[in-house]
Amino acid sequence: MKKSNLFIYGIVLLAVLMVSCNGRNKLVNSWKITAVEAKMPLSDSAKTEILTNGKLTFTKDGHVTGFLQSEITDGTYALTKGGKSLVIKDETGTPYPCESTITGDKLILESKEMKITLDKI
Repeated sequence: MKKSNLFIYGIVLLAVLMVSCNGRNKLVNSWKITAVEAKMPLSDSAKTEILTNGKLTFTKDGHVTGFLQSEITDGTYALTKGGKSLVIKDETGTPYPCESTITGDKLILESKEMKITLDKI
């Protein structure tokens, strides 16, 4: 009986790991910001800066670099809830939580401040 329970727990753990890795594999790449939809006041110059410089590169080992609202030189990320929740932390540890949607070559990040659309490059 104990062996069968252990086997079932092992299968469940494997399934959870496969789902989380699948979302991460879709995210690992370089992405260019192509659209910014502000939910709070955002100056035209800030929006232009995000569109001009906005790029994120996610690696398999959980690191991220690029430019979101500011430069990220040595950040980390965590993708949870089957790829629907992404938390990016800059090098100081400041978290940027958002809902994420990955479909093909598009990544949509939605936070309380803005909705950002990125294209795979």
